[in-house]
Amino acid sequence: VQEEKIFAGKVLRLHVCTMEGAEWLEEVPEDTTVEKLKERCLKHCVPGSSEDPKAVTHHKLIHATSEKVLTDTKTVLEENIQDRDVLLLIKKRAPPPLPKMADVSAEEKRKQEQKAPDKEAILKATANLPARSVDRTVAHHNMRDFQTELRKILVSLIEVAQKLLALNPDAVELFKKANAMLDEDEEDRVDEIALRQLTEMGFPESRAVKALRLNHMSVTQAMEWLIEHADDPTVDAPLPGQTPSEATAEAGASSAEATAGPSAEAGGEEAKDELTEIFKKIRRKREFRPDPRAVIALMEMGFDEKEVVDALRVNNNQQNAACEWLLGDRKPSPEDLDKGIDTNSPLFQAILENPVVQLGLTNPKTLLAFEDMLENPLNSTQWMNDPETGPVMLQISRIFQTLNRT
Repeated sequence: VQEEKIFAGKVLRLHVCTMEGAEWLEEVPEDTTVEKLKERCLKHCVPGSSEDPKAVTHHKLIHATSEKVLTDTKTVLEENIQDRDVLLLIKKRAPPPLPKMADVSAEEKRKQEQKAPDKEAILKATANLPARSVDRTVAHHNMRDFQTELRKILVSLIEVAQKLLALNPDAVELFKKANAMLDEDEEDRVDEIALRQLTEMGFPESRAVKALRLNHMSVTQAMEWLIEHADDPTVDAPLPGQTPSEATAEAGASSAEATAGPSAEAGGEEAKDELTEIFKKIRRKREFRPDPRAVIALMEMGFDEKEVVDALRVNNNQQNAACEWLLGDRKPSPEDLDKGIDTNSPLFQAILENPVVQLGLTNPKTLLAFEDMLENPLNSTQWMNDPETGPVMLQISRIFQTLNRT
């Protein structure tokens, strides 16, 4: 008996398959290397592979179960191949051809053309341009924010509109018209259909009204809020920053209207003073209404309700900006919001000289729009789209943008 047969390893029967569908059985000792096994497989299925030394390197064996590519230098035993395992013989993908020198040069040239110029190239290209000394800090400071400046413009235009309406012989009638417009405001009204849907589900009316206001009249979100806060002891508490009842406001407006009648009939300065008081009462009626959700969220962070309302008023009901204001230097202050623009400034003079603005200032609806935008900036879109007040706001915006660019 030959020695190699006595000490020969265990013989494994392996199923070998190719991508073309060929399949056969290979019997090899477990100490056979993967490279040798690959040679045997190639002799079986690839004619002339024994004459091509590259045939072995261009193929690979894969263990079907583990999907592992077998290493040529390892033995069948080292690769943990068992009897009856299935192996796949696959030809390796040919590597992509190396680019030609002409192609490489063209690609490098294209990259160089697309490359951004460096500092030296910029200085060389701008060497003949005249030097200008510009203070970037001052330039940045002069780029005023339209929303901030618009508030000052509105404060001053309200004063002008009040004086113009007071000079009108039909001042009291104009006030009655303005007050009627104010009463038609639907912002504080609740969608009756949405309210009825919630009450029919069994929710109390007052609680349903609160839920609808908190969720912008969305029935689905209001219902989710009601279910979530069903056991909340403060669920029926009034919304933070909520204005007094409409009945009180209407009573004040009615009494103002009643007193305005005889004053206007009397004529003279008393009528003008009375009309000024009426306008003040209109403004109180249009007090700023903070976003209830933003108020609740900021109060949960530990801020006092009054300072939260101030922060939202300064930052146009924007919760994130209000939070930054509360955590920062708190500028501008709420008092700064009542300051008007310099009446001698070119901007204000240009606005007053515009015919569209002049005509609009004699319309009581324009005054109401200014008051509303002053206290509720989020309503600006509504007035911009209004056929009576929209052209006035458009002219103010255009004049500001024109002068701000000069």
